Amino acid sequence: MQQFQQILVLLFPLIFFSLIISITEVSAVGEWTPIKDIKDPHVVEIAKFAVDEYNKIGNAGLKLTTVVSGETQVVSGTNYRLILKATNKTATKTYRTIVWEDAFKNKKLTSFEPFLG
Repeated sequence: MQQFQQILVLLFPLIFFSLIISITEVSAVGEWTPIKDIKDPHVVEIAKFAVDEYNKIGNAGLKLTTVVSGETQVVSGTNYRLILKATNKTATKTYRTIVWEDAFKNKKLTSFEPFLG
């Protein structure tokens, strides 16, 4: 019995701090968090998806040039808010887009607009 109590005394701080960390992470739900690696293949895939979907809707003929910056927001899935550069036949412009992705990797373009900032 004494060994069990000693183990509990040693484990309690670990359990307590793990709980605090979990609560802290939960409070971040809904907040926009910067994407650390904008060259991550998944981020680039999201950007390409946004451009492709925008081309389908607006027949814009855009081609992704680069991802400039981005943020994610955890909701019932993940929102990706990206600043990207895309080129048509005559010019390169900067756009802000939001793509929602669920846990099954289904995606939906929710916003795509010129970025003036």
